Amino acid sequence: MFQDRYDVIVVGAGHAGCEAAAAAANLGCKTLLVTMNLQNIAQMSCNPAMGGIAKGQIVREIDALGGYSGIVSDNTAIQFKMLNKSKGPAMWSPRVQSDRMRFSEVWRLMLEQTPNLDFYQEMVRGLIIENAQVKGIVTSLGIEIKSKTVVLTNGTFLNGLIHIGDKQFGGGRAGESAAHGITEDLVKAGFESGRMKTGTPPRVDGRSLDYSKMNEEKGDDQPAKFSYSDITKPLTQQRSCYMTYTSNEVHNILREGFDRSPMFNGRIKSLGPRYCPSIEDKINRFADKERHQLFVEPEGWNTVEVYVNGFSTSLPEEIQFKALRSVVGFENVKFFRPGYAIEYDYFPPTQLKHTLETKLVEGLYFAGQINGTTGYEEAASQGLMAGINAALKVKEQNPFVLKRDEAYIGVLIDDLITKGTEEPYRMFTSRAEFRTLLRQDNADFRLTPLSYKLGLASDGRMKRMEYKFNESEKMVQFFKETSVSVSDINPILQAKDTALISQSDKMFKIFSRPQIDMTDMLQLEPVRDYAQSNQLDKEILEQAEIQVKYSGYIEKERNNADKLTRLEVVQIPENFDYQKVKSMSIEAKQKLSKIRPVTISQASRISGVSPSDISVLLIYMGR
Repeated sequence: MFQDRYDVIVVGAGHAGCEAAAAAANLGCKTLLVTMNLQNIAQMSCNPAMGGIAKGQIVREIDALGGYSGIVSDNTAIQFKMLNKSKGPAMWSPRVQSDRMRFSEVWRLMLEQTPNLDFYQEMVRGLIIENAQVKGIVTSLGIEIKSKTVVLTNGTFLNGLIHIGDKQFGGGRAGESAAHGITEDLVKAGFESGRMKTGTPPRVDGRSLDYSKMNEEKGDDQPAKFSYSDITKPLTQQRSCYMTYTSNEVHNILREGFDRSPMFNGRIKSLGPRYCPSIEDKINRFADKERHQLFVEPEGWNTVEVYVNGFSTSLPEEIQFKALRSVVGFENVKFFRPGYAIEYDYFPPTQLKHTLETKLVEGLYFAGQINGTTGYEEAASQGLMAGINAALKVKEQNPFVLKRDEAYIGVLIDDLITKGTEEPYRMFTSRAEFRTLLRQDNADFRLTPLSYKLGLASDGRMKRMEYKFNESEKMVQFFKETSVSVSDINPILQAKDTALISQSDKMFKIFSRPQIDMTDMLQLEPVRDYAQSNQLDKEILEQAEIQVKYSGYIEKERNNADKLTRLEVVQIPENFDYQKVKSMSIEAKQKLSKIRPVTISQASRISGVSPSDISVLLIYMGR
């Protein structure tokens, strides 16, 4: 039934598990993906969308590293939007609405076409651990499958408990059973575990809604795409989303169920995501607000199922129904299923190395919600990194770790293992101190060379990136070297209500003005001729514009990142005894002893470790 021994076993086929399995298999490792239901591979348990603020950057980074999420998202998108376009490019974030059923289907078909990858459908009830090393898994039928490494991507399934009002029942997702046994094995091995909560809104029948009463939310006029490869194409047709609002009447109806809400009556003790609160939490915390936005999101091209974004709830189903019927446009709403909250086990991520390998058990990796994160994109990026590092461990090669100035993925993992998390962790641009460097437009420049070196990015992908990089650099140089006459540029400057020039000047200087964009520059014949003769596409023109307009900011941030890198290279011995450092605070000693940072820079980011503690540590290490 199985080969004697796998290189990598991935447990769970959500977003983290799919990326982990693809990465390990594509790196040449014999890989097994085990899931409770092969029909639910890469299921979008929550909203039917990929990307968004900071999350869109992560999807592009996954794509640049050779992952599949960007390609699947492009091939199953029903709408594309670039968010935050009114702000600087460090804040621009791509997002797509997805066809939920096709998303899962395309993921499965891509995995089935991936060499070295086997599949098996059954629940995993335990791990085989010997002498602090993982040796394989045990299924619910008692079958032992041996492996050199194991990646756990269990999502919300570990001892999952679903809450709807005063009803509760075991489950990892609506209609699916929870997984038991793994938590118990890990606790027995010495791991610390905890509980977290997340929730999801009701799904409703779109035929029962009155869209004429709502605000239509269209996609971009010129939609882009996630993947840097040429195997996906931008959308030519799009489906609209809609927006409506709650009201005081809706809030009053919801309050009727508060005494039966598991959030308020104490049945749910774990913490939920602060930045994606339930509707009952919103009206409780923001009692002064008369209304809250609800985004009405179609779940695909042809299905009538609709996701009510902003109405996440665990209230009794009759309260949910009554409240939604009081929302404008929802007066005749029909439910497909009510919203619910789910509690599940997670393992504080301070128990991991930067590779996502556990510190306690060699060859065992955690990725996704098991680490306390929330969101498809956060999970997928961890799965990719865990799959890469599990494969590299099997091949006895150096681990692959991204630094904070290299990728949002590096920020995410460093935050998790350095600071830990007691509530579901969600990525934001504000978490990245070098976000001007970590833009969505340059993820391929940053990461494709690293992926190519690993063996994930193809020759074609690498050549495409190099062409884009070289052509955008050459165009920037063209602006630096080429002058523009007063007669040619002043009409454009006048139309944009910015100061005129009295003598010819370099195009770079003119283009640097905030009022001037590439559309303006392309009105100049030399620029237009240059772009046409070199057949420059939209991506190259956009990249050149960003490099011109933000060159000062980018250079300043790169200098700051280089200063940080100096501390990154100061390694702390693996078994360093912090207790013998007399001048260090007790809290710092405790935190450093528990987390065991690899470098001085990582140590400086641990909550409770002060700059003076770092100074003492540097002196003690002879620096």
